[in-house]
Amino acid sequence: MFRPMRRFKQQISEDECIRILKEEPRGVLSLIGDDGYPYGIPLDHWYCEADGKLYFHCAKEGHKLDALAACDKVGYCVYDKGYRREGEWALNINSIVIFGRMRLVEDADKTREICTNLCRKFTDDEAYLKKELTSALPRVQCLELTIEHMTGKRVNES
Repeated sequence: MFRPMRRFKQQISEDECIRILKEEPRGVLSLIGDDGYPYGIPLDHWYCEADGKLYFHCAKEGHKLDALAACDKVGYCVYDKGYRREGEWALNINSIVIFGRMRLVEDADKTREICTNLCRKFTDDEAYLKKELTSALPRVQCLELTIEHMTGKRVNES
C-alpha cells in the first residue's frame, strides 16, 4: 500500500526515527483541506513510547478539525536541525515522513496527560504548567495520530 523508499541507502532505522520524534518539538501536519487543496500546518507533537502514537493539541474548532472530519488520513513530516562535518559546508539532515490516521481525543485524563507532556517538551517550569492546565485545558482539543507507515532518511545537501 505504501511505497518503499526510492533512495533506500539513505534510510535510517525505526529507532533513529523514534529518537528524532522524541527530541524534535515540531513538524508539519498535512491534511486534505477545502476543495481538495493540501493543507499543511506546523504543529508541536509528543511521541508516546507506551503506545507508539503521536499527540497534538489545537483549538476546538477550525480548518484542521474540519479537514479531519472529512478525511482522517494525514501525513506528518519532522526533520532535525542537522549537522555539518568539520571542514564541510553541506548540512546533513534527518527527516521522517509519517502516514497515518488521526482522531480526536475525547478522554479528559488523556487530554491532561498529552498537554502536560507537550508543555514539558518546552519547559520544566511547574508553575507555568499548572497555570496552563488550569486556564487553557478546557479550550483544548487533543489529537491522536496512529502511525501506519513511517520512513526516515539522512540527506547530505551537497
